[in-house]
Amino acid sequence: MRRCSAAEAAARVRPADTLALPLGPGQPVELLRALGERDDFTELVVFTALLTGLYPLFTRPGVRLLSGFFGPVERGLRDAGHDVRFVPGDFRSFERIAQRLAPRVMATCAAPPDAGGWLSLALHAGATADELVRCGRDPERLLIVETSPRLPRTLGLPPEHPHGLHLDDVDVLVESDWEPLTLADGVPDPVERAIAEHARRFIPDGATLQTGIGEIPNALAEILAASEGGDYGVHSEMFTTGLMHLHRSGKVTNRKGIYDGISIATFAMGSRELYDWLDGQASVRFLPVSRVNDPALIARNRRMVSINGALSVDLAGQIVADAIGRRQHSGIGGHEDFVAGAGASPGGHSIVCLPSTANVNGRRVSRILAELPAGALVTTPRHHTDVVVTEFGAAELAGRTMEERAEALAAIAHPEFRDGLRGA
Repeated sequence: MRRCSAAEAAARVRPADTLALPLGPGQPVELLRALGERDDFTELVVFTALLTGLYPLFTRPGVRLLSGFFGPVERGLRDAGHDVRFVPGDFRSFERIAQRLAPRVMATCAAPPDAGGWLSLALHAGATADELVRCGRDPERLLIVETSPRLPRTLGLPPEHPHGLHLDDVDVLVESDWEPLTLADGVPDPVERAIAEHARRFIPDGATLQTGIGEIPNALAEILAASEGGDYGVHSEMFTTGLMHLHRSGKVTNRKGIYDGISIATFAMGSRELYDWLDGQASVRFLPVSRVNDPALIARNRRMVSINGALSVDLAGQIVADAIGRRQHSGIGGHEDFVAGAGASPGGHSIVCLPSTANVNGRRVSRILAELPAGALVTTPRHHTDVVVTEFGAAELAGRTMEERAEALAAIAHPEFRDGLRGA
């Protein structure tokens, strides 16, 4: 293992090379910045997802970004004409995609090593944890790890899931001092709060929860923390500030039937307060996405309830959550895995939340559609859709006929569009 600067580590990447990075909070910031100082790339292929910064590297000629999940940065790079391409796949499949790509170089961030030489993977286990170890132990490959003392030392479930790397497996260690990206706690607007209130009635005492990013999940966590009831468990792809508040309220007992006593996640993003709370937090454990997002494992949780968002839904119950027309907007992530897993959990529900309308070029349009437009890309098929919630109520679709589904969905559309939907 060699300690060096970010620039020296970046120099170890060849002009024609393959590089894989974790999703979002696992990305090594200083290394990416140092790579962006170079202009000699002829064919550098980078596989990652959800960039957390606008790194000049991805504007350089000869650099191709393969992303499994678009965020604002990827959309901006694409729209500016840079070589950014979407790789369809759910979060679990990223590990197989990385293996097929067989990147010569892998890089990640981590908390500084402990006395035994172990580096916690901090905010991300995801799809790269096992592949990072394989890379570090292969003499033909290069593993770069960038540490920052501002990253929390989070825990896995050793020995099978240590959620860390040992210095013996690291080729290059970069010591830095950057602050991880934080997500500000926004204030839910009246529509988002109404959606959260409608979703609340599908969460019984003793439910195991999965929530995603955004104001609706945060509002729901706030409602649960402040209301009667509890005995909740957490089995979530993403661990959020809202879930931390639910823990602090004393409502999380994690008597869920699998991984009892601990909350399970595969990555975390939120406030600085969340990261400080996660440091050494034994009640939250980070496991690879192959475990966390496995629908069969999700279904084993007691009264599993998943809460996810969507862009639109048609009257058959087909969910569009990651593309607008054929233009990629975000990614598939764990959407379908949690919809399927929660739907198979005894007493569980998968809840898909969306405002009833959107503003397109100054015109109000319905997000509940009679039928999807030609070329629309479906994230979740109709037979997996369980409950759809807007600010006007909840449509329970599981077990209903096509006609009953259409009527239930039309009833929670914006009043301006209900008659048209019923006519269709």
